[in-house]
Amino acid sequence: MLIFLIGMMGSGKTTLGRQLAQHLGYTFIDLDEYIVQQQGQSIAQIFEQQGQDYFRVLERKALEELVEQYEQAVISTGGGAPCFFDNIDFINQYGISIFLDVSINVLSSRLIAQGQEERPLLTGKSETDLISFLAKTLDYRKQFYDRATHVLQASEQCIERMVQLLNL
Repeated sequence: MLIFLIGMMGSGKTTLGRQLAQHLGYTFIDLDEYIVQQQGQSIAQIFEQQGQDYFRVLERKALEELVEQYEQAVISTGGGAPCFFDNIDFINQYGISIFLDVSINVLSSRLIAQGQEERPLLTGKSETDLISFLAKTLDYRKQFYDRATHVLQASEQCIERMVQLLNL
C-alpha cells in the first residue's frame, strides 16, 4: 500500500510520515528530498533557475516514478503537489491519501521556527505577510486537499490515529 501525506508546508507531513513508515515497516520518501536528489539542486535553486512550473513537472514525474518503484511506502508530498495537473486523482488512484489539516496559526508558528528561507514561496515574508499568504494559499488548495481519502485534524496528529484511519 502507498500512503500519501498531503497538506500545507509545516503541517507535519515529513515528521509524521517518518514515524508512520517506521511503525508500519514501510519505506519513507519525502517527495521534495527525492526531487533534490534526482536533480542535484535544492528546491530553492530549481525555483530560481527554472521556475515553479518546471518544478511542478518534476513533482509529477517523481510521483509517477515512486508509484512504479514502491508497493509499500509512506510518501510525504510537497504542499502544492496535489494541486497541479491531476495529481490528487493520481495519488488517490495509486494509494491512500491523508490530509493533515492544521490551523494557519500553528502553520505560521512552525514555519517561523523552522526558518522560512528554506522555502522558496516564503522567502522574505514578514509574519503578517506569512499568515496572509498561508490563508490565501490554503483557501485555494483546500479544494484539492479535501479530496483526500482521509482528513486528520491537528489535534489528532498521532500515529495511532493514522493507523486507525488506514484500518491497519
